[in-house]
Amino acid sequence: MLPELSKVFDAPMSAVAQVVSMFAISYGVMQLLYGAVGDRWGKYRVVILATLGCGLGCVFSALSTDLEQLVIARIATAIFSAGIIPMSLAWVGDVVDYHKRQETLARVGLGTMLGITSGQFFGGLLTDTLGWRWAFVMMACFFWTVSFLLWRHWRQLDASHHRHHISAGFFKQLFIAGRDAWVRTMLSIAVIEGACVFGLLAITATHLHNKFGVSLTIAGSTAALFGLGGMVYMATAKYTIHKFGETGLSRVGASALAVSFLVIAFTPWWQLALPACFGGGFGFAMFHNTMQVHATQMVPTARGTGVTLFAGFLFLGQSLGVLMLANLLTHFSSSFVIGCASIVALGLGLFLAHAIEKRQREHLR
Repeated sequence: MLPELSKVFDAPMSAVAQVVSMFAISYGVMQLLYGAVGDRWGKYRVVILATLGCGLGCVFSALSTDLEQLVIARIATAIFSAGIIPMSLAWVGDVVDYHKRQETLARVGLGTMLGITSGQFFGGLLTDTLGWRWAFVMMACFFWTVSFLLWRHWRQLDASHHRHHISAGFFKQLFIAGRDAWVRTMLSIAVIEGACVFGLLAITATHLHNKFGVSLTIAGSTAALFGLGGMVYMATAKYTIHKFGETGLSRVGASALAVSFLVIAFTPWWQLALPACFGGGFGFAMFHNTMQVHATQMVPTARGTGVTLFAGFLFLGQSLGVLMLANLLTHFSSSFVIGCASIVALGLGLFLAHAIEKRQREHLR
């Protein structure tokens, strides 16, 4: 939408980009707040209210008459939308047994990936045909439909009876969580994962364009195969999880991710980047799905707080990773930077598998 918004509001792209940047900042800041709210008042009802609020934010976006109003409307939408994914994951952690949880979270992840992919498509399609305002109208309809469906099943699915009484305040709860060595380990892995993987994704298209001279359209489409690989894993997660188990998913997933990006970094033929991006997405989903299931179990007595901590640290890693890898490109070749980040990702997966095995042995004693 950004080029169209630049024309409509007669503003430079740097100013119009606030529609995205202010949404992202607000979304990240609000992550931690929803953990405490969900733990106290119920994660399911928080998601109902969040989807309802997102619909209102999209309507205000569609009705905006200037850029400032649109930015404010997007901030309001971000404030509500920040609670949807972490509270959904935490709710799954409350109501689904641990041995079935990873498969269930993979289904949730499939919906997320489908949403990201279709959002890109319909956003561009509606902007080119009916106009940018109708893209926000469509989103409002989707949000309110989901809110209505959730409300219909509230009594059957509300996990309020699974909630624990949280006697500690918000910051005290964070302090208690931070004293747990396993929580610190998971949050550290989340930061590095976010930095490596999303930093790699941010520079892949540019690497292919600069190294091989392919158009940005081809380079961007090739990088988009990463998401398709993740969707295929999530669609087949039931079988993959049973075959490899948690530690196998971590090791094999990180290995597939690392090998794929090493191919992208050093291959002399850009066509090999097509299967490599797909394989990298599949491997990342294996690894990240394992991280998600452990995030839901980090703080069982305050699951909402635990999941939002995980999401917040992952978001922090994404921001730092894009900035860090972009700065490294001013000193080193993109092949070298991608190769180094790939090795770090491999080490991260192997470390996670080792940490899970060690924790399982301790629980058996």
